[in-house]
Amino acid sequence: MTGHKFRRLPNHIGVIPDGNRRWAVQHGLPKEAGYEKGLSPGVMLYEMCLELGIQELTFYGFTQDNNKRPSAQREAFQKACVEAVKMLSNRDAALLVIGDYSSPLFPPELIPFAKRYTFGKGLIKVNFLVNYGWKWDLNHALHPLAPEKRSVKNIVDSIASSDISRVDLIIRWGGRRRLSGFLPVQSIYADFYVIDEFWPDFKPEHFHWALSWYETQDVTLGG
Repeated sequence: MTGHKFRRLPNHIGVIPDGNRRWAVQHGLPKEAGYEKGLSPGVMLYEMCLELGIQELTFYGFTQDNNKRPSAQREAFQKACVEAVKMLSNRDAALLVIGDYSSPLFPPELIPFAKRYTFGKGLIKVNFLVNYGWKWDLNHALHPLAPEKRSVKNIVDSIASSDISRVDLIIRWGGRRRLSGFLPVQSIYADFYVIDEFWPDFKPEHFHWALSWYETQDVTLGG
């Protein structure tokens, strides 16, 4: 329960759940042990968004670049993404997983969610970026379009993540001040809030801080 009233809420929130490896090292654990600790915070955040009536929520799972990490870490974050989707797959959510499905590094268990799948009443859209790369996303738009049809509008409508709406607020845990390739098209006008604590140390007040800050922002979309 949030127990807090907000005057203005973002329609779509993007989440960069960073700091899992640093959290593990801080607790004397192998780096790969941190990913599993990020599952419970994800469910907590989903429940808070559902209660507030947030329309869309996107989690950054792992990128194509993350696959350069040692195999133990790669297997751990792949497993964590599969578990996260499973945990939300019997709740009220319209789930979509976006990433390079053709790669052997994409968890096969998530292939059924390559198209949005609605559970329950589908009260909130939940997107997971899994084996995602911004170049892969944008390049997806170029193949089906003849050169004479490659207008900006047609390209934006044809990117791999075109079913994901414009992001209003991005919240990043772990203290880093960078987007790390998170949905470049949808994030073009997003407000960006950073939580210094690591993602496994998620607390509801972190989310409240971000939403309270967002209320003070002058959202003009460039106008």
